Order: sequence, then C-alpha cells, then structure tokens
Amino acid sequence: MPDSGASRAQQEHEHIPTSSKGAALSAQATATPTAAGVPAVPTITAPGIPATSTTTARRAGLLVTLVLGGLTALPPLSMDMYLPALPEVTDALHAPAATVQLTLTACLLGMALGQLVVGPMSDRWGRRTPLLLGMVVYVIATAICAVAPTAELLIGFRLLQGLAGAAGIVISRAVVRDLYDGDEMARFFSTLMLISGVAPVIAPVIGGQVLQFTDWRGIFVVLTVVGILLTLVVWKWLHETLPPAQRHTGGVGDALRTMRGLLADRVFTGYMIAGSLAFAALFAYVSASPFVVQEIYGASPQTFSLLFGVNSIGLIAVGQINGKLLVGRVSLDKALGFGLAVISVAAVALLLMTSGVFGEVGLLPVAAGLFVLMSAMGLAMPNTNTQALMRTRHAAGSASALLGTSQFLIGAIASPLVGIAGEKTAVPMAVVQVVCALSAMACFLLLCRPWQNTGAAREPLGKG
Repeated sequence: MPDSGASRAQQEHEHIPTSSKGAALSAQATATPTAAGVPAVPTITAPGIPATSTTTARRAGLLVTLVLGGLTALPPLSMDMYLPALPEVTDALHAPAATVQLTLTACLLGMALGQLVVGPMSDRWGRRTPLLLGMVVYVIATAICAVAPTAELLIGFRLLQGLAGAAGIVISRAVVRDLYDGDEMARFFSTLMLISGVAPVIAPVIGGQVLQFTDWRGIFVVLTVVGILLTLVVWKWLHETLPPAQRHTGGVGDALRTMRGLLADRVFTGYMIAGSLAFAALFAYVSASPFVVQEIYGASPQTFSLLFGVNSIGLIAVGQINGKLLVGRVSLDKALGFGLAVISVAAVALLLMTSGVFGEVGLLPVAAGLFVLMSAMGLAMPNTNTQALMRTRHAAGSASALLGTSQFLIGAIASPLVGIAGEKTAVPMAVVQVVCALSAMACFLLLCRPWQNTGAAREPLGKG
C-alpha cells in the first residue's frame, strides 16, 4: 500500500526528526498493517528510536482519523437527531410544515456560505484556529436553538449553527488533502464515511429516545453537549497540518482568484456539480422522509428511526466496499459512474411507486427503493470528493469550500421543494431525486468525460 500520505500524517503529528535533505535519520520504513481503513504507517527501525514509536505513530494516525470522523459526523448529527421531532416542532411552534422545513434549509444554507469563508481562512491562517473558532460559535448557536420561542427565531439560529458548523466540514476535508494523496485519499474518505456514517445511524434513534423523555428542545441540549466535547477533543488532539510556508498570504482578492481558477477547470467543476446533485438527491430524502414515513405511511418515530438507520448502514457498507475492495482495482470514475447509475434507477423506481403507476404500494417497497438509493451514495460521495481534490494541492481549503458550498446550496434548494405539494404525497420527493440523479449523471459524462481523460483527473492544477 502506498505510504506517502501516511508518512506525511505521521511527520505532522509525531515530528519525526529529519536531516537537511528531508530524509528520516537512518530510518528504514516498512508498511505495517493498521486498523481497518486506516492507511499504513511506516515502521521506524532507526537506531536510537524507541520501539514504542511505531505504536505511538499508529495511535496518532488513528486518533486523527477519529477526530476528523467526529467533525464530519457533526453535520449529519445536527440534522438527523432533529428529524423525528419535525412533526412535534410543527405543533409546538404553531407553524406549517413548510416553515419548519426551513429550519433544515437554513442550517444547510449556513453550512454552504460558511464554507466559502472558512475554507480560504484556513488556507491563510492554518486549519486549527478557524476550526476552534467555528466550534465555539456552533456550541453557542445550538444552545440558543434549545430555547427558541418561535419558528422564525429557530430558523435564524439554525442558520448561525450552520455557518459555524461549516468549519468542521471544510477543514476536515482540507486536512485530508494536506496529509493524503491518490488512492490513499480515496481510502481515507471511505474510512471517514464509516466513522461519520455512524452518526446518521444512531442520531434518529437517539432523537426518538430523547423525545420519550423530553420535547424537541432536549435534542438541541444533547447537541450542545456533543459540540462542547468535540471542541475539547479538537483543542487537545488535532495538531496543525498546514505549515506556515504553504499558507496563502493574499487577502480576499487572492482567495477569489484562486476559486475562479478552480471553477475554470472543467473536470474539477464537473466532479463538484455531479457530487452536489447526488447530495441533493440524498437530502431530498432526509428532508421528506419524516413526513413520508410518519405522516403518509403512519409509522412511529421509532420505526422511522429504525428505517433511517438501516439506510445509513447500507451507505456505510457500500462506502467500505468502495474503500477496501474497489479502490486500486477499479478506476474511481468507473465506481462513480456505476453509483450514479444506481441512484438514477432507484429514483425512477421511487417516482413510479409514489405516483401510483404500480397501484397503491405500502411502506416496504418504498423503503427498499430508498435503501438502494442511499446505499449507492457510498460510491458517489467519496469518489467525487477525491477526484475533485486530486486536481489541486495548492489550495485545498478553497477547493474544499467550493465542494461543500455547492453541495449544501443545491441541497438547500432541494429541501423545500419536497414539501411543495403538502404532507400527504411523496411524489415531490421522488421528482426532485430523479431530476438531481439524472442531472448528476449528465454532468459527470459531459464535463468530466472519463473516457477521454484517463488519469487526467489525478493531475493537480498549478498555482497559476
């Protein structure tokens, strides 16, 4: 297994001494198997280096994986714990369902806009300081959400929560780009999907259980505690991964020029839009499923949580198949194309079922279609991120910001559309998913053109 990315991660977090030529002092490295999904860390056999240094380095690599997994898990945790409470929030705040769904849209919009700010900030001032600042603001905003007296105030502070939470999303991707490259980056993104995927599995279950003991406000109290704990973990254990020599010194104008250069690259833009449209299909499900499962099919919050968890397990499992079996054996573009095709087929099947073409169908066939759609995201999401980020090394923060902003903006647009026809039909959800899935496939084929650019997506863009 290539160890270039793992070597960088080890040197950043363990500060292995090097000579003036940059080579490890008298060291010989041999790949050592690590925990599932964690890239191999070289075993240092240099004289004078304690034998425990290998274990320490491996532990450091695993710790970084867990911290980044926690940061990427926070957004789905913030969204999915809240989902079983949406009908209750509608009643408690005396607001229509479309207004309450705007609390999801506001959070998504905040995450989209926040990344545009935090990404370039992290390229200029490093990863650690903007991340800690964002986490502190996230905790404050989440605590205020817990006491919001009106839907309008809840929407406003969900927007602030999203703006602050964007720091964890964009900087975790930038840190991965700092430390890893090539197939190792694809494997690491799949590993993050395993860790962060636990959040959507357990979040609705936790939310459903919290609702048995308290009301929807208790969910935000739990999220506040989680935010505090994660902030302390980042402060203590996540070291800086962007050396001062590699930071940008320009201001807003320089950041805008960097982003314009990234958007001018057809292949980068193709992967960005394709991944964003796939994410929008996923978020159409996230936004509509509480009403589809509970209001249309009459399921309890606990049943909804169970189905949501099963779908998330499917996404995690396919993501691990991608990282452990496909990466290095099948091209990332082939895996990505197959994933987008499956998403499209599942979305069309859901549209046919919900529109009555097959007559009146029950919850089980619809749940099966949603399971297939969600599972295929395990091929689409990590591979679009990897292929796009491999286009650039010089501005990982800005590139990550564009990826995240595009995903959350398109997701924020999709969210209110799923409820446009009211709470009694699932057709709008399926229509949004079909449009997004087919559009993602079209962008992948027309802009990325994988059959013409074999290997080209791996070539990083220059600074110019």
